[in-house]
Amino acid sequence: MTRFKHLAAAVSVAAVAAAALANPAFAMLKVGAKAPDFTAPAYLAGKPFSYTLSKALKKGPVVVYFFPAAHTSGCNLEAHLFSEAIDDFKKQGASVIGVTAGNTDQLADFSKETEHCGGKFPVAADAGAAIAKTFDAPLVVKDKATGQDKTIDGKSGRTSYVLAPDGSIIHAYDNLDASDHVNQTLAAVTTWKAGHKK
Repeated sequence: MTRFKHLAAAVSVAAVAAAALANPAFAMLKVGAKAPDFTAPAYLAGKPFSYTLSKALKKGPVVVYFFPAAHTSGCNLEAHLFSEAIDDFKKQGASVIGVTAGNTDQLADFSKETEHCGGKFPVAADAGAAIAKTFDAPLVVKDKATGQDKTIDGKSGRTSYVLAPDGSIIHAYDNLDASDHVNQTLAAVTTWKAGHKK
């Protein structure tokens, strides 16, 4: 997993500064809760298809990661880190789906570009952040004027969930800094798998 940390170190100063200014609300679904099912238009290696969470769960654990928008610095890094680690997730019998409400018209390209998803996992379009709302994963930032948390309507935050095959949440991680979502979710999948060997 060292290679992921090296890639994560490449986050631009601008992305780090943006993450520091935007504090997450940590208002996400809790471990043990049942994840809501969803069907959404998605892309894998540039090809459109319809993704249904319940169908993916029949094959094993699923990492559902919400991100603010395709082709933005933190989201580019996060997608690249997931693409680099996808074989490690597959070894644990898990699949990955990225979900966003931002720049959905760019998802076909984002899904196939080598520097992003690289055609290794699908990304789904979440119009109006409707799916993110059911997962309690909106984009929340600190209002500079008031210092209060403010939800940005129609945008998803950067929240990652690991779901067991029965749809229950076994791990949840909310942080606008994109660098540790892969490590967090892969560790959770690996731990779950170790406890569920046949």
